Amino acid sequence: MVSILSKDFVQSTRCSEYVESFYRSLDRTAKETNRIFKVSKTPVQLNEQPPVLQNLFGYEMYQLDPDSGEVSGYKDYFSAEAERQYWMEMVNLCYDIYESLIILRNGSKSREVKNFYRRKTVYLAETCHDLSVQRDVLFRELQRSGYTVLPNHKLPGNINDLEKAVRNDLAAATMSIHLIGCAYGDIPEGSDRSLQDVQNRLASERSNSAREHSEDFSRLIWITPDLHLANERQKRFIETLRRDVEAQEGAEILQTMLEDFKNIIREELEDAAEKKGVEETGGRAIYLMHDKVDHNEVKPFIDVIKNSGFSVLMPPFDGELLELRQKHIENLRNLDGAIIYKGKVNDHWVRMKVLDLLKAPGFGRKKPILGKAIVSTSGTIDDPEPFKSQNLRVIQGDETQSLESVRSFLEEFKA
Repeated sequence: MVSILSKDFVQSTRCSEYVESFYRSLDRTAKETNRIFKVSKTPVQLNEQPPVLQNLFGYEMYQLDPDSGEVSGYKDYFSAEAERQYWMEMVNLCYDIYESLIILRNGSKSREVKNFYRRKTVYLAETCHDLSVQRDVLFRELQRSGYTVLPNHKLPGNINDLEKAVRNDLAAATMSIHLIGCAYGDIPEGSDRSLQDVQNRLASERSNSAREHSEDFSRLIWITPDLHLANERQKRFIETLRRDVEAQEGAEILQTMLEDFKNIIREELEDAAEKKGVEETGGRAIYLMHDKVDHNEVKPFIDVIKNSGFSVLMPPFDGELLELRQKHIENLRNLDGAIIYKGKVNDHWVRMKVLDLLKAPGFGRKKPILGKAIVSTSGTIDDPEPFKSQNLRVIQGDETQSLESVRSFLEEFKA
């Protein structure tokens, strides 16, 4: 259901009752999936909206002059302004409807699988109107890269509820990202600070708490290089922000081109994912690369690897293609050594896996692979010499011989 919110809509008892009726008709599982989408043609105060709509993200499809505060509709839908705002909101709406339809089609199990592969939760702070488009673009880029992005709900308008909601979201995140522009922004009810100021203060508290409890949490703050339009209050806020960041470990402030800042975000997230992978695997991990058809045959090799003091990284077999590829790339980043198992697969499959190992530095890997081997227990590898020339140990023979050779390979690896 897409509700086109306007003054007339909220004044219509029939419209409000229809929204409530639609919401009541949903079962509990359906309510957990976004089924109602709120589109605003004009600004409508939160307390004037039907209760069901108040906590939902809104898609603002109107023009707002940041200087005068004047609101108007679009007369030219193909102007530069419409392309920057109206069509961006339309893309966001379509993408969110699409995601809800995918979940409805595949069911909650698919969503659980998807969440399993998501590497990190990021708090992307709400911004002022002058950076709303840039925030939307970054939100989508992070989301499509597999990250959970918060807040994923409408933030409350009063300071008490707002602080509670932001603290809850920050507690679930391991990074907060703040985009600071020229405008100081809206001030929540009951506060004397702007929304971006409040979010930054709470993120600073979260950072201090994380440091005390040895938890992972970092802050990245971007300030627009063009501050000549900033008013005095915003300039004071930025100066306070700089002093706060300078005094705090685990926070970084950058005043550069936005695209450069995005690259820094990607590097930070990838480094954290790699660090997490190393922690989860105990510091030394062997990626046992094999096909699904050989999964039962590799079980004795899993035992040998674990008994030799290594953790085992396994290829994923269930999920969407993009998710499987992403997990494979994560394993390539985090492995210390690799064993490619050739059972019922052909030599071409083996060559593709060897190629992936060669491409691992291009996936963001920053440490050398200390040992690589190919194990074949069913048949032989037609031409092992090219593999040997790439520093791969080629192990062939029956299962007993291969297991003993793998054990020796791992002992050399440890040394």
